[in-house]
Amino acid sequence: MTTEALASLLPVAPRPAAEERLSSWLSRVAGIYDMSANALLAHFGLAGFSALTLEQGLSPGQGALIAARAGLSAQTIDGMTFAALAPHARFMIAPSARYFCPSCAKTPAIGRKDAALPWMFWCSVHGVRLWAREKRPMESFLPERVLERLDPPARRGAARLAAWAEDRDAIGETGAPTVPDLLRFLTASYRRPSPPSLAEQPRLSLEARRANHAFLTRPIARQALLVAAPEYNRFAPVLAKPVRSGLAALAGGSLLQNYALAVGVARLTENPVEQAAAALAAADAEGETNLRRVLGAWPSATRRRIDVELRRLTDAKAAGEAPRRRRLQRSSTNYARIPQISARFVS
Repeated sequence: MTTEALASLLPVAPRPAAEERLSSWLSRVAGIYDMSANALLAHFGLAGFSALTLEQGLSPGQGALIAARAGLSAQTIDGMTFAALAPHARFMIAPSARYFCPSCAKTPAIGRKDAALPWMFWCSVHGVRLWAREKRPMESFLPERVLERLDPPARRGAARLAAWAEDRDAIGETGAPTVPDLLRFLTASYRRPSPPSLAEQPRLSLEARRANHAFLTRPIARQALLVAAPEYNRFAPVLAKPVRSGLAALAGGSLLQNYALAVGVARLTENPVEQAAAALAAADAEGETNLRRVLGAWPSATRRRIDVELRRLTDAKAAGEAPRRRRLQRSSTNYARIPQISARFVS
């Protein structure tokens, strides 16, 4: 290293923690010198850039500037960015942690990359289940027995979402419905908005019911997600059930909502015909129109099979029989073999 390079080095620059994001590391370094992250970047020769912008993907020259002054390799600096995400998914990167890891909380200054992504439900460093941002564990939303049943599809759904975000969705490239297609279906209304049912309402005295009349009569959106993930429909707080439309549902969703969306993505991926037909069978006239509009983007062969399955369900209902549940076929896709999918998604 030359004398000039040595002179440009920061006296102290901590090494990045495991899975730490660039904005977190820059803030920690800047704090040592009692300056802002933007001021530190200006010192590095990157005036006018923000840490949040740079961590979406550095140019080789930008990474080299930071590396030279921090005494780290350019590869180490790049490893703190979200460069692996395709441009179409980078809007989902949250500026701060979406969820809360009880173990990571012991070092609050360190922000992990995975905590910024909506499809991560377990800490990649400690392996524990993440909590909601308000520090509520998932067990406060869903019973443990339900979580045990939903965790496998949630992991498979997260694997597909991660593959799509990295532009390596091998399933979508085979002609099957893409991740955006599935999210549009899950977030489409299958019935007209309606007030909370008696089963959804909390137990209230007559006086309390009068005081909460506006809440009890407020129409709630009824989306296909409630059919694909009936466990979510049963246990989620009624006002938290509606999600945004399409990809925005994932980008702006809570921990519970995104967990349910991942479950829905997995179930639609593995059994698109049965799941779509079940939603159509449960739909009212307006909802069926909504769902069929979304299904227009699905392969025509899949839509024909959905219609066959829907007729089977409708005929069984007309005959007064409980529709015989067809044995769902396991997907032949090995999620662990999708390129760039970490084993932590499928373990």
